[in-house]
Amino acid sequence: MNLLKALATVSGMTLLSRILGFVRDFVIARVFGAGLATDAFFVAFRLPNLLRRLFAEGAFSQAFVPMLAEYHNKRGEADTKLLVNRVASVLLVAVSTVAAIGMLATPLIIYLTAPGFSSDPEKFALTVMLTRITFPYIVFMSLVAMAAGILNTWSRFALPAFTPVMLNLAMIAGALVLTRYFDPPVMALGWAVFIGGALQLAIQIPALKKIGMLPRFDLAWKDEGVRRILKLMAPAVLGVSVSQISLLINTVFASFLETGSVSWLYYADRMMEFPAGLLGAALGTVLLPSLSKSHANDQHGEFSALLDWGLRLTLMLTLPAALALAILAVPLLATLFQHGAFTAEAVLRTREALVAYSIGLTGLILVKILAPGFYARQDIRTPVKIALITLTLTQLMNFAFIGWLAHAGLALATGLASCVNAALLYRGLCSRGVYRPMPGWAGFMLRLLLALAAMGAALWFGMGSESDWLHPHGSRVLKLSLLVVLGGSSYFATLYICGFRLADFRRKGA
Repeated sequence: MNLLKALATVSGMTLLSRILGFVRDFVIARVFGAGLATDAFFVAFRLPNLLRRLFAEGAFSQAFVPMLAEYHNKRGEADTKLLVNRVASVLLVAVSTVAAIGMLATPLIIYLTAPGFSSDPEKFALTVMLTRITFPYIVFMSLVAMAAGILNTWSRFALPAFTPVMLNLAMIAGALVLTRYFDPPVMALGWAVFIGGALQLAIQIPALKKIGMLPRFDLAWKDEGVRRILKLMAPAVLGVSVSQISLLINTVFASFLETGSVSWLYYADRMMEFPAGLLGAALGTVLLPSLSKSHANDQHGEFSALLDWGLRLTLMLTLPAALALAILAVPLLATLFQHGAFTAEAVLRTREALVAYSIGLTGLILVKILAPGFYARQDIRTPVKIALITLTLTQLMNFAFIGWLAHAGLALATGLASCVNAALLYRGLCSRGVYRPMPGWAGFMLRLLLALAAMGAALWFGMGSESDWLHPHGSRVLKLSLLVVLGGSSYFATLYICGFRLADFRRKGA
């Protein structure tokens, strides 16, 4: 398997999903703006979405994929199919129970996660209704995450990466078509999330059937593989999901700030998710099965080399993305969202959060590369200890920054904590001898810095005055497109002049 080709496939599908995600957010911003209704929906959607990332795509995937690789490589098809059946059955029962409890306890959950909403009965009641509609999303997405883990282990990367497109299409249709049938109209978004989750699961079924891994119900809590996965999962919740827990806590803090704060943080986070998903999630998706196979086959040198490849590629692609987000925050937000009910003031307030988030983008994506280095080896304790340190540090910074930076202080705390998380994970891998940096890092970083300087200068002088971008005009899309081309061209041209070649990053997976 060519890892660079696999990465291109996953990134391409993720790009399609992210583009539709921006279309989705554009439509929501145009229809609803940034106010009471969007604050309620984003809090409601964040809760099941958080659980999805914590348990489904986060802790579950990191525990399940290495175990699946072990069974697939060492135990044969029959034992692997039995593991899939039993894990799917336990997962379905567990997440359905969580969803049912969540729907019953929604008022208490909203009071705990967005206590500031309790002072506004209308906002609180609307958030409760939306949360109850969206909570079953965790059931669909947990099963989707399991299906994706199976398909990725069989090197079927395209379909799992394409799957989020279905949610975006459902939400776009909900905002444009279904709003007329609901009162208040924002309820249409809640039902769109429910429908989108069901569609994502449905399109995975034929692919699982084709490889003979479509699960059958076989509930066996005491199965050896199931118990090992559950044992790995419990502490892995913190180990892989610190940033998501921080986002939830940020919602608690933001609920006490002025109306719109939750929405400003949401839109800034959505901008961050574009490179985080395109680069971090894609690299993590491609790397984890190969790392797991290398560990299962005792290929320690290959394991270290895979990590080195991932780290170099991450820095080469993430550092320019972070710099571009910081410099082009206003042009990006104004072009994408300043339409209809989304005002210039909302652009500027969202910009504050986006610039703060961009500081931690590289750290956030590095965590997605470094954490699998531990989980592929079924090492849980180290990432958990680091996660607890990072989470504590995040909250200390929240208290330190919120008083003078408001919502942007919450974003800054999350970004800085991600960098600390990545640094500690890196140190842990090196100190254990799991990762040994290959030669050439000093020259690699020097060339990256030269390319970043060239790109930063091109974007800064090409952007012009930020105030000009806040006046709607038809040429904004064209001007932004030219800026992106200018920045990307200057960056990669400088890398090429410095000796970088695409062939240098080609690598075979385990």
